[in-house]
Amino acid sequence: MFLKVQLPWNVIIPAECLDAKGLMLQRQIIIRLLEAFSSKKATQGLGYFLAVTTLENIGEGKVRQHTGDVLIPVVFSCLTFKLYRGEILNGVVHKVLKHGVFLRCGPVENIYMSCQKMPDYRYVPGENPLFINEKMSKIEKDVVVRCIVMGTKWIEAEREFQALVSLEGDYLGPVSDEAFLH
Repeated sequence: MFLKVQLPWNVIIPAECLDAKGLMLQRQIIIRLLEAFSSKKATQGLGYFLAVTTLENIGEGKVRQHTGDVLIPVVFSCLTFKLYRGEILNGVVHKVLKHGVFLRCGPVENIYMSCQKMPDYRYVPGENPLFINEKMSKIEKDVVVRCIVMGTKWIEAEREFQALVSLEGDYLGPVSDEAFLH
């Protein structure tokens, strides 16, 4: 799910980047904010940081005594992406194993669907392994699959989420290309 959130942040402007023109300072604030924002990646509460949308407020800067750098509090709006239990999502299969498949959805790289959560599908080994059902519907590498999120887990060390998904529900499974054309 995409969320729009407003966040406070502290931007540090090095002394050598300061000049008398306010426009250059505002540019430096935006550049430093975007650098810090992109390195943050994600938080457990808000999910993955995708984009800064607006700079809402620039506070009064405070000079750091030893370095001469200026610490400026800012408030900005941004878009985030976070998976929630019960949410329906479309993921792209990137790895097929005997016991299930791994999918990607947006910034989330590790979404796992166990073969036990793919009713009526059976594993077919080979050079390009896949899961297939009696209606010849295939789940293989690069296929888009609509599924439901059963649970998520935050991994602090990698600053990322993992998720478990299932095909158990109505209108879930591989999504055909024709569905996107109409």
